[in-house]
Amino acid sequence: MKAGIVGLPNVGKSTLFNCLSNAKAQSANFPFCTIEPNIGVVNVPDARLVKLEELVKPERVLPATVEIVDIAGLVKGASKGEGLGNQFLGNIRETDAILHVLRCFDNDNIVHVDGSVDPVRDKETIDIELQLKDYDTVEKRIEKVFRAARTGNKEAQKELQALEKVKAGLASGISVRAIELTEEERLEYINNVQFITDKPVLYVCNVDEGAAVTGNNYVDKVKAAVANEKAEVIVLAVGTEADITELDSFEERQMFLEDLGLSEPGSAKLIRGAYKLLKLQTYFTAGVKEVRAWTIPVGATAPQAAGVIHSDFEKGFIRAEVIKYNDYVTYGSESKVREAGKLGVEGKEYIVQDGDVMHFRFNV
Repeated sequence: MKAGIVGLPNVGKSTLFNCLSNAKAQSANFPFCTIEPNIGVVNVPDARLVKLEELVKPERVLPATVEIVDIAGLVKGASKGEGLGNQFLGNIRETDAILHVLRCFDNDNIVHVDGSVDPVRDKETIDIELQLKDYDTVEKRIEKVFRAARTGNKEAQKELQALEKVKAGLASGISVRAIELTEEERLEYINNVQFITDKPVLYVCNVDEGAAVTGNNYVDKVKAAVANEKAEVIVLAVGTEADITELDSFEERQMFLEDLGLSEPGSAKLIRGAYKLLKLQTYFTAGVKEVRAWTIPVGATAPQAAGVIHSDFEKGFIRAEVIKYNDYVTYGSESKVREAGKLGVEGKEYIVQDGDVMHFRFNV
């Protein structure tokens, strides 16, 4: 599962990527610095994992991870192949969610591709290019489905109706994710088309150091502009966060954060936001050899969760022994949870909950 960092050239995408992944993507004060997408595997900050480590004292600890992709900046005309348009659109289509970086700070020393700072305009520039590409996609799909619908095929007629709604919405400047469709229409006819503007989006307002806690007028304008999108907005001083990651010691980084009025790096909130955006959740395994966070989709069953460890676990699944995270912390160990009768034994239909501590029984 990948989240792609997108935005206009020179808004801080590569700096943010470096900050998140510690992979040093090239970062410079001119457009199109990033051409090939960089991919970083980022640890998901989770205080529960730290607590389990304290209780179990394992030989090693492995956190959950999410893939972040830094994609080349997009310009007007990208849907028609301008700039790196075709490459950009191909890269973004391969991601599962979008982290849209918007420049929300003034700095005469950093050029803006359009000559002035206006995050709402920047957002609309990218929205329009993505919507135009989706419009091309829906037209081609309609052309294909129309022939079957004309013969009286009921399913094709339903699909055509849903596609026409999408086409009308896109023509009005509405992204697919915000178009009013029934649940059936989305599940049966729209999701499988993989429209770019149907991907969930998290807006990252890149501010200067002074606005890291409270935001600024630019941020307020962005929040107002996306109010109808059901999208989350995160405020992040990307340059400052990058400076913090360069500090050698944890104590130095904490002092820097406290001076800014922050309890944790904004990048940690962003990573968790991306994880949530991808509709992922975490369960844990805990033993003296290893305490580990495992990534599964929200709604996964116990056998599906077991399959993340090894396919044989899913094939030969017998049952799952489940401890709720809060019970583990309350009683302090697996043995004490068992003594208290708090260990649950679950079958194949069990829907795993975020934070479950699990042990699988299987037979192959």
